Amino acid sequence: MLVISGIIVGVINTLAGGGAIITMTLFTVLGLPIGVANGTNRIAVVLQNFTSSLTFLRKRMLNIKSGVKLSIPAVIGNIMGSMVATHISDTTFKICMAVVLTIVLIYMIFDNSHKHPHIHGGHPLQIKPLHYLWFLLIGFYGGYIYIGLGYVILAVTIWSMKLDIITANVIKGFIIFAATPFSLIVFIMNDQVDYVYGLWHGIGNVIGAIFASHFAINWGVKFVRYFTLLILIVCFADLIGIISLQNILRSVLTVCN
Repeated sequence: MLVISGIIVGVINTLAGGGAIITMTLFTVLGLPIGVANGTNRIAVVLQNFTSSLTFLRKRMLNIKSGVKLSIPAVIGNIMGSMVATHISDTTFKICMAVVLTIVLIYMIFDNSHKHPHIHGGHPLQIKPLHYLWFLLIGFYGGYIYIGLGYVILAVTIWSMKLDIITANVIKGFIIFAATPFSLIVFIMNDQVDYVYGLWHGIGNVIGAIFASHFAINWGVKFVRYFTLLILIVCFADLIGIISLQNILRSVLTVCN
């Protein structure tokens, strides 16, 4: 179950975001405390985003210099957020996710840039001073909660940097890969990481990331956009109670047992 769910999460996170909801739900259903689930999730996150970043780099979709510039404030914020995240409630998760998902969902529904897509991947990005502040705050959010981090980065890069969704996903993956190891160290120091769960789930994440990053360019901007919208709607439906990912995972585990 950890490997299979990891593959699904790897695909979702590489092309869109929000897969951490599945991971966190699965970990808590399997008995991990919320704090340990939050820390354990970082293992798969590092493995998945390293894999996707390496694949995009080989395809010349990733500009390392631009990625590093944006990663520096994200790393600083990530460490700060992780130090705060010793305890976090489900209510806090839901409030943050509801705000993030609502903003990104509204933006993507009314955004018309996909009608005339231009893939920026591989070229240097125009980075302004305000972007460094954005990514410092993004890093703090990622270190503190992480769930929904991918959507926050997509919102900032698409809205303020005018990137197409594929390039935004490339930058998203590299920044998360660069920043997450630091928060993982903080969680390890606080004894909030289960290595067995994290590594098995991480194997699945790597497989999913390889598959998604390999085919992302071939599928095109429109496909990735509609895929992202679909995942956004599913996550939003879970938050407002239309569906329950937790009950679905419990049912699947019961059948497997």
